[in-house]
Amino acid sequence: MTAIPDANPIRRLPIVEFVALLAMLFAMTAFSIDAMLPAMPEIAQELTPDAPNRAQLIITSFVLGMGIGTFVTGPLSDTFGRRAVILGGAVLYSIGALLAWVAPTLELVLAARILQGLGVAGPRIAGVALIRDLYAGREMARLISFVMMVFTLVPAVAPLFGAYIIAGFGWRGIFVAFVLFAIVAISWFLLRQAETLPVERRRPFSPTSLLEAAREVVTHRLVMSVTLVQTLAFAALFTTLSSTQQVFDQSFGRAESFPKWFAVIALFAGTASMLNARLVPRLGMRFMVSATFAAQAVNSTIILAVFLFGLVPESMNFWLYLYWTITVFFMIGLTIGNLNALALEPMGHIAGMASSIVAALATVLSVIVAVPIGLAFDGTPVPLMAGVLGCSFIALLLMRLVPRPDVIG
Repeated sequence: MTAIPDANPIRRLPIVEFVALLAMLFAMTAFSIDAMLPAMPEIAQELTPDAPNRAQLIITSFVLGMGIGTFVTGPLSDTFGRRAVILGGAVLYSIGALLAWVAPTLELVLAARILQGLGVAGPRIAGVALIRDLYAGREMARLISFVMMVFTLVPAVAPLFGAYIIAGFGWRGIFVAFVLFAIVAISWFLLRQAETLPVERRRPFSPTSLLEAAREVVTHRLVMSVTLVQTLAFAALFTTLSSTQQVFDQSFGRAESFPKWFAVIALFAGTASMLNARLVPRLGMRFMVSATFAAQAVNSTIILAVFLFGLVPESMNFWLYLYWTITVFFMIGLTIGNLNALALEPMGHIAGMASSIVAALATVLSVIVAVPIGLAFDGTPVPLMAGVLGCSFIALLLMRLVPRPDVIG
């Protein structure tokens, strides 16, 4: 891989260790979402029995906090360095997890989950900026694909792990596991990864400097166009994550086996990152994203029609839904890393600020889209499929608005 030249070269980890380390930092987000999925029926029964759909807010509240946190973590990392922000975020994340562990009501659990999300924004955003400090363009997209490939192992095992914790310690024990995971990840990071933003390249944390950098990001047509596309990709992901346990349970009566099926989904979908790493250097980020959304729009249209009009025997519905869910996660593996690389390509000099604004806008806006789709659950996967179809189709149209400077994609 081609590294970013620097007058003050940074000691770089071996690529295999670097990928594994970044994957573990990013996995704090996935673990915090996916390990909670098996707990949702118990949370609904204990904390919100009169409105069980509200248990989905355990997922979206965390995502909302993460989206809000990304507004500040990037600028902070541009000022204080990547290591300080990653460490501070992990501490805040752990405090939120411990508060959720003892919270007696759903409202307080949701508030603690928002705090957890605020904290995880540190490793998430500063981690992306750290990669951008060292790599750019298609090489950055390829590296993120490798990170996502390793990262896929966490969603594959997190629901199973969560189910085992629930069986032994109750659903609140999952929050203790979050703290232990953060301690391991951050200890490895602090021991092995050097700071990638030298002091001479840091920006002052002042209103003038921040506004100047933010204005550059939000007035850049390519960056904002890609951010809108990423919003819809995240909306499809978060809608599927928040609804899929209920679909397995109420639509198909497979609540007990859900963690195992989710592992199958994650492992199959994880091959998308491997495929993207091989194809993106030849085909480019733009082509990969557009082709993927087009394929998902066609795929979701067909599967939705099958469910609406009963075109196959009822015994086939579960297997069709399983296939469709795999394709949704596969779509994420072929788009998110490429969209990040596209958005940050012209923003290397303010990678932290750009990473914050792009991720914050995409995450917060995606929650606004995802929550009503998730709450529309009616005992069937139809609202979920219709929502993902709409997100994919609109994202495909928006890709046509992304400018084509010769140096990108």
